[in-house]
Amino acid sequence: MTDEQKLTAAGNEMSASFLAAKKRSDETLAKLESNPSSFTMLTGDRPTGRLHLGHYFGSIKERVAMQERGVNTNIIIADYQVITDRDTTEHIQDNVLNLVLDYMAAGIDPNKTMMFTHSAVPAENQLLLPFLSLVTEAELHRNPTVKSEMEASGHALTGLLLTYPVHQACDILFCKANVVPIGKDNLPHVEITRTIARRFNERYAKKNPVFPEPAAILSDAPEIPGLDGRKMSKSYGNSIMLGATAEETAKLIKKSPTDSERRITFDPIARPQVSALLTTAGLVTGRDPKEIAEEIGDSGAGALKQYVIKSVNEFLAPHRERRAELAKDMDSIRDILHDGNKRANAIAEETLDQVREAMGMKY
Repeated sequence: MTDEQKLTAAGNEMSASFLAAKKRSDETLAKLESNPSSFTMLTGDRPTGRLHLGHYFGSIKERVAMQERGVNTNIIIADYQVITDRDTTEHIQDNVLNLVLDYMAAGIDPNKTMMFTHSAVPAENQLLLPFLSLVTEAELHRNPTVKSEMEASGHALTGLLLTYPVHQACDILFCKANVVPIGKDNLPHVEITRTIARRFNERYAKKNPVFPEPAAILSDAPEIPGLDGRKMSKSYGNSIMLGATAEETAKLIKKSPTDSERRITFDPIARPQVSALLTTAGLVTGRDPKEIAEEIGDSGAGALKQYVIKSVNEFLAPHRERRAELAKDMDSIRDILHDGNKRANAIAEETLDQVREAMGMKY
C-alpha cells in the first residue's frame, strides 16, 4: 500500500468513527432529554490560566444547561495534567480558585455539581495502573492530542504526556460517567475511554461489568475565534477573559488587528480578523454577524470595535458582578472545593474497591 493509499484509508477510518460517534451522540441526547437523572456527566479544564469567552460558549454554557436539566454533573480541575507539557506549577493555586469563581459566576451550583481537583483524589489516580495494562504503546502514540501537544510544547515526550488519554479515562470512569460533552477534536479521548471500559469488563468483570462505555456528546458550538482571527487561546494572548474588567476588555479589543478595507463585511476566509470581531459580537448579542456587518457598513473598524466593546461588556457585566461578590469570601470558595474533593474521594474509593474485587485483589 502506497503512502497516499494509507492516508486515504486512515481518513476513511476517521470519518467512519466520527459518523458512528455522531449517531451515538444524537441517540444519547434524545435519551438524556427524556430521562436526565439517569445520566452522569464528567468534563473539566486544566488550570493553566483564566477562562475566556471561548470556554464559556464552547463548554461552560452547556455544563450549566446539563446541570439544570437534572443530569448528575461533575467538573474536574485537572491540576496534574498541567505538568503534561509544562515545567512549572507556578500560579496553579490561584488558577484553580479562579476556575471555581468563574464556574460559579457562570451558573455552576456546587449543590448540584461536584467540582474537584485531580491531586486531591488518590484513588482516582490509582486507576491509572490497571488501565495502562489495557492499552498498547501504539494506541497511545496514535492519539492526536498527544501528537499535537508534543509538537506544540517542544518537549521530549514525557511518560505523563504519553499516558494523558488514559489519565482522562480515569477521570471519566471513576465516577461512572456515561456522557462526556466534547468538541470533535477530543473524540479520540472518549473513544480510548470506551475501549478501556470495554476491555476491563471483558477481562475482569464479564458477569458484572464495572464500567459503562461513555458516549461523547458532540458539541454544536462553533470554534470561537480569538481577536486576531486565530483560535481563541490563553497561549495566543487573543482571549477575552471572563474575569477581566470592562477597561481591560476595551483595551484588548481596541488593540485587535483588522485590515485596510473600510467597509465592514463578514468573510471568515478573506477577512479573518474583522470576521473574528463580528463573530464575537454575534455570540454575545445573539445576532447574525452578517447583519451586524451590514449595520456598521462604511463606518469602519473603529465603529466595529466600539460595538464589540459595548456588546461584550454588557454581556459580561452580570458575570463580573457575581464573580466580584463571590471573591469577597475566598474561604467559602476553598470550602466548596474541599467539599467537592471529599465527595470525589468517596466515589473514587468505592470504584477502586470494585476494581480490586473484580481483579481478585481484595485480600
